[in-house]
Amino acid sequence: MTIAEVLLLDFDPEIASTRRTLERIPETDPQWKPHGKSMAIGRLALHVARLPQFCTRILTTPELDFDKEKLPDLIFQSTAHLLTELDAAAAEARSRLAASSDDDLKQNWKLVFKGRAFVDAPRMVLYRTMFLNHLVHHRAQLGVYIRLLNIPVPGHYGPSADEPF
Repeated sequence: MTIAEVLLLDFDPEIASTRRTLERIPETDPQWKPHGKSMAIGRLALHVARLPQFCTRILTTPELDFDKEKLPDLIFQSTAHLLTELDAAAAEARSRLAASSDDDLKQNWKLVFKGRAFVDAPRMVLYRTMFLNHLVHHRAQLGVYIRLLNIPVPGHYGPSADEPF
């Protein structure tokens, strides 16, 4: 198997699990957060929906320099918009990953912040750490948010308290 084929084994199930979580994000109060230091649910949900764009960025560019460009604002519109954003971003990321050669994935990619390379590592490593693990991390945060709002939490790797086998 190629490196891309191995990485794709996780891609589809994780995107499907992410979609199941995003489907449950309520539209009633996108500014709600469980703690003063937490990100608002609408903003966090849109960040999760757009994270596959970061995957595409890692796979198709040599670097991202935050000193030279600003990421778009994360303004919640609707649950349907979250799903549209996820579906489009995931389709593009999946396509780019599937087209990546082993040599492409071994090339280093950089994340630059305040003139310093915060990250400089092979794309195949950053796919896992900066994209996939990042996606799972924030999806789990959303699971806590929706639990606190008494919304059923989907089971991702087995049953949840709300979705037994």
